[in-house]
Order: sequence, then C-alpha cells, then structure tokens
Amino acid sequence: MEINTVYNSNSRRSESSIQIQENHWCSVILGRSIEHQKVSDQGLRDCIREKAKQEDYRGAITLLNQLINRHPNSAIDYNNRGLMYCKQGDCLRAIEDFEQAISLNPYLDKAYNNRGNCYAYLGDLVKALEDYEISLELNPYNQRAWINKGITLRELEWHDLALETFTLCLVIGKFFQGRIYGERGYTYYLRGDWNCATADYRRALSKLLTGDPYVSKVKRRLSKLLNF
Repeated sequence: MEINTVYNSNSRRSESSIQIQENHWCSVILGRSIEHQKVSDQGLRDCIREKAKQEDYRGAITLLNQLINRHPNSAIDYNNRGLMYCKQGDCLRAIEDFEQAISLNPYLDKAYNNRGNCYAYLGDLVKALEDYEISLELNPYNQRAWINKGITLRELEWHDLALETFTLCLVIGKFFQGRIYGERGYTYYLRGDWNCATADYRRALSKLLTGDPYVSKVKRRLSKLLNF
C-alpha cells in the first residue's frame, strides 16, 4: 500500500546546511526535554523528517510526542505519528492516531488513506475500501488513495473494478505512473489477460526511475510471465 510521506519542506536552504542543522537538532532534542530547548517547530519537523528517512521510527515518534505536546490540536502531527507507528508495524496504535487526526480535522484526506492502509494490513479490506472512498471524496486527486483502492479491489478479486480504478488514476495525473502501470499489469495477469499484463509491465519499467525498489518487483513479474 502506498503510505503518505512525512512533511514537505518549503525551505530553500542548501542540503548540506539543512543536514548539519538537522544532525545538531536531533542530537540535542533526543537527549533532553523539549521545554529546555529553543528549537523552532520547523527545526523539530526537519529532524522528524530526517529520522523517518533514516528509518529511525522510534526516534521520530519521540520527537512527534514532543511536537504534539506543543500543539495538541494539530491533526497533521497525529497523522504523521500514526505513519511512524504504521512503519513499525503497530497498526492498532497507528489507527488511534489517525482517528485522532480525523476528529481534529475531518477533511484530512491523507489520514483516511493511511487508516485504510492499516485496515488492509490487518485484513479488513471492506473497512480499508471505505476509508479510501472517503479520502477520494475529500480529494479526488489523491493518487495514493486511488492506487490503494485499486489494490484492495484486486485483493477482493474484483478485477474489472480494479482495472477501471488504475486506468482512472492514470488519467488524473502523471505522478506514480510506473507504479500504476505495474499494479494494473499485475491485475491483468491475475485476470488472465497476459498480453495486456506484458504491455503494462513494460510501460511501468519505462516510467520508473533507476534505483526505485519497485523496479525489481516488476522485472520479476515480467520474467515470470514471459517464461511461463
């Protein structure tokens, strides 16, 4: 499932300057109580983003706890802490945070998408689908939610609806095209339409960036199909 990323930085500082400051903030903040520090909210968010990038989800949660203490009514902070719990595999705690985010901001489409991912992970595909639908009602351009909806429909073996969903997602925007073609190709494969599956796998490989871990998955699926 597609997971929303943590925070978008609007800073124009150089990467080296940001890295130095992030490392300093992280070393200071994690070691002491936030009440004794004069770190800005943006500095704390930068550090959280860096911890998430390093897959140090426990460290990110520790910092998010402090940020939530500062801003207990911030839906986005609860959403992001839920993401970190989700990355740790603690879906029940993640759902609690997503629900808190939704209670604070019922229009936060990404929180519904992320909660849907947790339900899908726990095997409750119907609840997951309901959350993706709500997310898309709030934001029809949320391509992550479209992709997740398509995957869930496929897992429910509603292949035709899944194919329609992936095709619509391609029309909506140009982001994630490689991933969408790959998922649509796999859906064609499961439906038995191998020619369409092969074509979509090749489209996916032409769109995916070098180094994207999803490339190896598409290559394996294509190789399996061609060597069947």
